[in-house]
Amino acid sequence: MMVNVLVLDDDFFVGQIHARYVDEVPGFTALEPVRDLATAREVIADQDVDLILADYVLPEGTGLELIRETDIDAIVLSAVTDPQVVRASLRAGAMTYIVKPFAAEVLQNFLRRYTRFRRYWEREKVGQADLERQLRNLYDASAAGGSGASPAGSSTTSRILAALEEAHGPMTALEVAEAVGASRATAQRHLAKLAEARTITVSLQYGSTGRPEHLYATK
Repeated sequence: MMVNVLVLDDDFFVGQIHARYVDEVPGFTALEPVRDLATAREVIADQDVDLILADYVLPEGTGLELIRETDIDAIVLSAVTDPQVVRASLRAGAMTYIVKPFAAEVLQNFLRRYTRFRRYWEREKVGQADLERQLRNLYDASAAGGSGASPAGSSTTSRILAALEEAHGPMTALEVAEAVGASRATAQRHLAKLAEARTITVSLQYGSTGRPEHLYATK
């Protein structure tokens, strides 16, 4: 299912850039960006909005006003670095706070993690250990990779995650390799790291003969 994202930024060009970042992530589509709270409220009333990307400073107030009055998931994108503003944003309900300007990958990697987090709530009940892992993977970009860089920081890994998220079922390493334009060995190396970090699941498919084949899928 496509995640509809509303970008709220009083700077027209910045709003367009952030919308483009969103559109580049499989499974997400940016609605036409808006520049003020009144228009944002109209869009929310008339369209399905799944996620809000709100600037903090707006001509008639702050993006926190919109976040507080809705039950829609939201992220604050702002150049304000005051710790109290960041804290207030999180208290208001923002899932995270991204300081502008930022590279496209910062937002896009969070959106990819958000996709897996969003799927988590489709289950009938939660488990403590699983919930903690989901929260850790959502908020800590390095958690998926243990020490060092996050696997999602690699463009190849990002493409692999996108391919798995778009797939209608588990994929073999060869299918993943073909989907992202990489060798099977390269795909297997990245898949192994993602599986070790529990970012993806691995199952076995037994054929009539030969060794069982690994199947990979997002959580």
